[in-house]
Amino acid sequence: MKQVLKEKNLLEIPRVGDTVDTTIVGKGRAAAFVDLGLFGTGIIYGREFQQSKDELKDLEDGDTITVKIIALETEDGYVECSRIQARKELAWGTLQEKKDNKETLIVKIEGANKGGLLTKVSGIPSFIPSSQLSSENYPRVEGGDTSKILKELQSLVGKELEVKILDLSKEGEKLILSERTNESEQADGSLKDHKEGDVVEGEVTGIVDFGAFVRFGEGIEGLIHISEMNWSLVENPREILKEGEKIKAKIIKIDNGKVFLSLKALKSDPWKEVEKNYKSGDIIEGTVTKFISFGAFVEIESGIQGLCHISEFQTREKMEEALEVGKSYKFKILSINASDHRLGLRLIEK
Repeated sequence: MKQVLKEKNLLEIPRVGDTVDTTIVGKGRAAAFVDLGLFGTGIIYGREFQQSKDELKDLEDGDTITVKIIALETEDGYVECSRIQARKELAWGTLQEKKDNKETLIVKIEGANKGGLLTKVSGIPSFIPSSQLSSENYPRVEGGDTSKILKELQSLVGKELEVKILDLSKEGEKLILSERTNESEQADGSLKDHKEGDVVEGEVTGIVDFGAFVRFGEGIEGLIHISEMNWSLVENPREILKEGEKIKAKIIKIDNGKVFLSLKALKSDPWKEVEKNYKSGDIIEGTVTKFISFGAFVEIESGIQGLCHISEFQTREKMEEALEVGKSYKFKILSINASDHRLGLRLIEK
């Protein structure tokens, strides 16, 4: 008897929440019965029966079935069981194995919201955050307009994606997937052929407010941040690069599969000659390029911009009365720090 109970996974007294392997011993129009050995007969009925009806109708007496115990005794003396919850339990176990083994899954996108994509794995609702989409599917929307982002994400509904499990919690019924992880691991192999300092040739695949994405090598995609596009201040990356353009860039950092590139690293640093050409006290002419909260940027030559601090005017209103973007004025150099690319200026009153 002990061996029989062991085979049925019923050696110990069953508890609510236990998942056990058992056998069908009878079916009715509104219920199915399973053998729990010394502990009696289990019943699947009500909504549990209706939702499992298609599966149960194909089973015969003696067939093995896994159920989850949800109540130790009904009014009729049966142990109440659930096939649906047992399937979920088994699914979570399988998903944990897939996560541990870093298996790739194929999922079909069923919906989208502003945060990402909705799908299911083994019947369990799952979520792919936008940040975990591959470079190809990431919504690159100018200005971060949420309605445009949602429209981009909705275009993926109905498509199949290759993903891996990023995080899961059976208790919280949370299953988070990542397409980027899968992409990063695929790129890791070809990344071995590259190192920081390498100059690569690639194609601009996307432009956003903060920079541009460039694909090179065997499917590797890197980011050129707006601050790495030129030695001079760049307001709009689209003024520097165009999608589809072939360019050369320097790898300045590789971090956890992410590649950061630079265009300005391939150009000579104009600040190297600044301290030779200028000194504190010099009177120079410069063009106002931009107002910011703490002053005005002034270009004195290509790639060299100084700051006329707002304290020179007391208020922003007075600064904007004295200066106009795009116009040239005479300034006095107050300080120079070439290594930090800093140049302090003061407006010379006319």
